[in-house]
Amino acid sequence: MPQNQDLDIAIQSKNHKISTLKKELEKVVVGQERMINRLLMGLFTNGHILLEGVPGLAKTLTVSSLSKVLELKFKRIQFTPDLLPADLIGTLIYNPQQSRFEVKKGPIFTNIVLADEINRSPAKVQSALLEAMQEKQVTIGETTYPLDMPFLVLATQNPIDQEGTYPLPEAQVDRFMMKVNITYPDKEEEKKIMRKMAKTKFKEEIKPVLQSKDIMEIRDLVDCIQVSEKIEDYIIDIVMATREPEHYGLPKLSEFIEYGVSPRASLALNLGAKAQAFLNGRGYVLPEDVKNIATDVLNHRLILTYEAEAEEVTSSKCIKEILDSVKI
Repeated sequence: MPQNQDLDIAIQSKNHKISTLKKELEKVVVGQERMINRLLMGLFTNGHILLEGVPGLAKTLTVSSLSKVLELKFKRIQFTPDLLPADLIGTLIYNPQQSRFEVKKGPIFTNIVLADEINRSPAKVQSALLEAMQEKQVTIGETTYPLDMPFLVLATQNPIDQEGTYPLPEAQVDRFMMKVNITYPDKEEEKKIMRKMAKTKFKEEIKPVLQSKDIMEIRDLVDCIQVSEKIEDYIIDIVMATREPEHYGLPKLSEFIEYGVSPRASLALNLGAKAQAFLNGRGYVLPEDVKNIATDVLNHRLILTYEAEAEEVTSSKCIKEILDSVKI
């Protein structure tokens, strides 16, 4: 573990590259700074990200542009109801000349996978993706193949069109480090988008800024960022408040939360807060770092009751109450 001063110098050096990376992305992506930061956090902490938003909010454009500035291999997979696991991970194909089966690897063998409209695929496809996300490996026939590193699944889903969809099971949703709700741009951003993109031909060259080696080095730096015991206690209190809200002065939430978040939430809060500190150029975590990412880390892990649905109480509202009540 590097000394504090060495850690600060290393963080500042890498953050200079992150600033250059964001300037490159600004050539094609207007606004969406929060989404870009969350994608970088996932990349730097080995955590998969679920993006939810209506069509046309530059989700696919941002992810594909990010892969270019990172100089990583990128594959986009359009999930549909007729997609098969073999279409995702690959299959065995018989070679008559050599009288044996050969492996044809699928699009999952890349660095960044954009799983577009992930909730449109059936359970078998989702379970095949689950092994890749969790184990960083894929089984074809009787052989297991490791995936390229870094490996990241960035999935999108449309919150309004639910016809012909297969809701993601809780076990798979929990594997995503964050679920980021993408919102509409404001008036000024909309004007910038129109000026930049309202052309029959649009071509901006994006230069690579980070390589795989840089990403692995940043992951090592993130692991070295200090989390004090008080911050650890704060994270645990937030997580426990989702399971036992009455013990934290929130008896009303007991009616709305059926199941609190899993231990994966504690890990994601810890890692995410360290990544947030890194992006802010610090070698230590502050409570604000935890608060900043808490909603995106927890909102897809809370399972609400029918009473919450009836009273239009959302996961985000429950998390806000918890953050307001839990003492730092």
